[in-house]
Amino acid sequence: MHDRSSKLPITGDPLTDILRGLRLDGVEYGRCEMKEPWGVEYPAQAAARFHFIGRKGCWLMRPSGEWVELNAGDAVLLPQGAGHVLASEPGVKPTPITGYSVAELCKNVYCMSDDGQLKEGCRPGTLLFSGSMYFNLDSLHPLLGMMPDVMLTHGLDAYEPAIPALLDAMAREVTMERVGAGGILARLADVLAATIIRLWVERGCGDSTGWIAAVRDKDIGRVLAAIHLEPNRDWTVEILARMMGASRSGFAERFATIVGQSPLKYVTQVRMHQARQWLVRDRTKIAVVASRLGYESEAAFSRAFKRVIGAPPSHFRSEDAVAAE
Repeated sequence: MHDRSSKLPITGDPLTDILRGLRLDGVEYGRCEMKEPWGVEYPAQAAARFHFIGRKGCWLMRPSGEWVELNAGDAVLLPQGAGHVLASEPGVKPTPITGYSVAELCKNVYCMSDDGQLKEGCRPGTLLFSGSMYFNLDSLHPLLGMMPDVMLTHGLDAYEPAIPALLDAMAREVTMERVGAGGILARLADVLAATIIRLWVERGCGDSTGWIAAVRDKDIGRVLAAIHLEPNRDWTVEILARMMGASRSGFAERFATIVGQSPLKYVTQVRMHQARQWLVRDRTKIAVVASRLGYESEAAFSRAFKRVIGAPPSHFRSEDAVAAE
C-alpha cells in the first residue's frame, strides 16, 4: 500500500476497496503440457503462487496433506506461497519442481518430465498455467495473515469468461519481450489474482470466520476497507463503531468474533506494517514515519513498532536490511 492510498475514496464495496490496496510484482509465468503420470512438489516460498488448469484435471495436495481433485477451469491461489503438490493422481510420487526436465513445444508452452527423457514428446494431458508473484504486503501483514493457505475456485473460466484471454495476454507479454512488458504483466497478474479472490469470496468457499467472513460482512468489510485505505488515520473504537452504526461494545465484540482480534490490535498491526514499507521501500526517516502516524516521539513509535514487527525500526533502515528486501 502506498501513502497515496489515504486519498482514495471509499467505493462502498469492501472487497473492491481492499483489493485496491493489493498490488503484485516480480511475476513469473509459464504454461506446461504435463506428461503423465506426473507429480510436482512445489516448496514453500515467499512469493504467492497460482495455478490454472487449462485442460484435463489433476490433483492438489494441500499444505495440510489433504488431496483435492481439480478439473479443467479450476484455479488455485496460494497467497503465502505455502508448499504443496500437484499430480496427475494422488498415488504418483512427486518430484521437486527443480528436478524436472523441460522442453519447449512452442512459444511459452513447455513439456515437463522427471525422468530426463523427452524424446517421445508430451502425450495429450494436463495443460497447466502456473506463476509466482509478490504481493506488495509481506507475509506477516494482517490482511495476508487472514487469508487461507489455499484459495480454490471451481469453474473459473465459466464464471469469468475473460480468464482464457487474460492468460493469453500474459503469455504474449512474456514471449514478445516488448518495452514495459514487466509492468504490464504485473498489472495483468493483479487482475488474475483479484478475479480468483473475488470468485472465491462470491462462491462461498472457506470458513465462516476470518478473511472471507470479514469481506462478506458489509459492515465489518467497510471498516476493514477504511483501515487499509487510511492506515495513518488516528482510528479509535468509537470512530469505527460509528462507521458501522453500532455501539462501542457491540462493534468490538462483532469485530473480534469475525476478524479474530480486537479492532485496535488490528489497526496497530496494519499501521506498523505500513510503517515497515515506508522504512524499507521508500527509505523514509524514522522520525518522519513516527510523525506521519501521529506519534509524539520517535521512542514511542519505536516501542510500538518493535512490539508488532519484532525488531526496532532502525533495523529496517540499515543498508543491509534495505538491500535484503
